[in-house]
Amino acid sequence: MESYSYFCSTQIEFGEGKSKHLPEMLQFLHAGSSLLVVSDPGVIRAGLVLPIQRSLETAGFKVTLFDSIAQNPRDTDCLAGAELFRRSAADAVIAIGGGSAMDTGKTIALCGPNGGIPSDYADGLRPYSKIAPIICVPTTSGTGSEVTRSAVITEQATHRKMTLKHALLRPILAVLDPLLTYSVPPSVTAATGVDALVHAIEGYTCKVSNPISQALGASAMRKIVGSLPDVYQYGANREARKEMLEGSLLAGLCFGSADVAAVHCLAEALGGLYDTPHGVANAVFLPYVLRFNAEENKEIHSRLSKIMGFAEESEEEDQAVSKLITGIQDFVYSLDIPHLKDLPGIKEEDFPRIVELAYNNGSTQSNVRSVSRSDYLQILTHAYFSKVSH
Repeated sequence: MESYSYFCSTQIEFGEGKSKHLPEMLQFLHAGSSLLVVSDPGVIRAGLVLPIQRSLETAGFKVTLFDSIAQNPRDTDCLAGAELFRRSAADAVIAIGGGSAMDTGKTIALCGPNGGIPSDYADGLRPYSKIAPIICVPTTSGTGSEVTRSAVITEQATHRKMTLKHALLRPILAVLDPLLTYSVPPSVTAATGVDALVHAIEGYTCKVSNPISQALGASAMRKIVGSLPDVYQYGANREARKEMLEGSLLAGLCFGSADVAAVHCLAEALGGLYDTPHGVANAVFLPYVLRFNAEENKEIHSRLSKIMGFAEESEEEDQAVSKLITGIQDFVYSLDIPHLKDLPGIKEEDFPRIVELAYNNGSTQSNVRSVSRSDYLQILTHAYFSKVSH
């Protein structure tokens, strides 16, 4: 008999204008009076941080801002933030932005009170304890980090993508305000949206999935496939923005108590080596990993095809799987995601290093189909040399 567990301790507040009520929420949660706000320069330039910062200060909170964040968060940035956390005597961390801000914020909340470096925790050398309260306010519809127990950080010296994972890394509060996503550029909307879709697909299919994560993932897939093209083409589409942020949330809840898999393993290798935006890296590999996985797992991939509306419920497995691969390729193509070969810096001579990083990723073992180094090389080669025709 199957056994599983599912846990999420995060209070979720979803709705237009919710971010304006953050001071009252923090007072209710007794999160402390000194706050370290973590964000990135782009989100600050978009004008999303200042109104929240002012409302917090007006309510009597002491606010310190940390904005030294790269698009793939680095351990060196996290350590600088941890030092500022200690100097400012912060009680809690508020991350405002996309996955980079939220993952950096989580790591600061860990290393700030406890010391050490991120790899100490990723490699099991230090226990997770005394983590400062984490509050997340996502401004993109993508990572779902506002409800997950993990943070992915690049080790600057080695380009390794480390995953810090523990229940204590779950934010105590996630405030999802669709109005904060309107300023996201179309290219970022597309990339982060596909990232969310991959979370739902891999959380649904991975070896450690369960009925709860699958229910969340199915709902997320329907919302994302149904709304992402509209949000990409018409950024001010109110209903589509709401659906995308909700889809991203559900996808985060899906994989947050399950896992990701081979698409993410390859994508994180690219992010660590070339600083490739995470959503773009996921998008370029998704069709090729799906094709590889579906060869031995037709039933579940037939199910995916029907969930996302690429195939009808009455269609046979083989036909539904074929429509899944074609449908995902067309979907990614419609969002103007670049081809792997066209991404900056990626060279064929780097393939062995990419394969090694992907294979050693902790989520390789969760992939629905067992994947070897030679399998990763085959997927990588197909993705690099196969141009999708339309």
